[in-house]
Amino acid sequence: MPLNIVLIEPEIPNNTGNIGRLALASGAHLHLVKPFGFEITDARLKRAGLDYWPHVNIRTYDNVAIFFEEHHDKKMAFLSSHGDKDYWDIPFEDHLFLVFGKESVGLSKTILESHKAHLYKIPLFSPHVRSLNLANAVAIVAYEGIKTLK
Repeated sequence: MPLNIVLIEPEIPNNTGNIGRLALASGAHLHLVKPFGFEITDARLKRAGLDYWPHVNIRTYDNVAIFFEEHHDKKMAFLSSHGDKDYWDIPFEDHLFLVFGKESVGLSKTILESHKAHLYKIPLFSPHVRSLNLANAVAIVAYEGIKTLK
């Protein structure tokens, strides 16, 4: 049942640390795609992940091309404020990859264009909010997947 949480070029160590803890708690695998906006040894990442970090099932990739080359045959859902479908419409299944972009700009235009059919959003109900915190967004979608798969 484990889901795969993918962070493409994460920038904020605290978010990545919290998502690592979430991945461990939810049984998900965490995939981190470089470049990062921090060093993987950053104290803020470790502090957010607490003493859980050594137990997280984690893989890193040197760049986005390597990630997609290795997982080209896997089912993926891409999360973006540019999505037309809501996250609860994701066809969750075992081992699905949930792909999130970097905090400042989200997923690249290339990724958005290449995966339009698998693009989902978390609806926002205020015109004053552009997006949610990355760690919160990952938690919302990952636990919807767990609920659906249980």
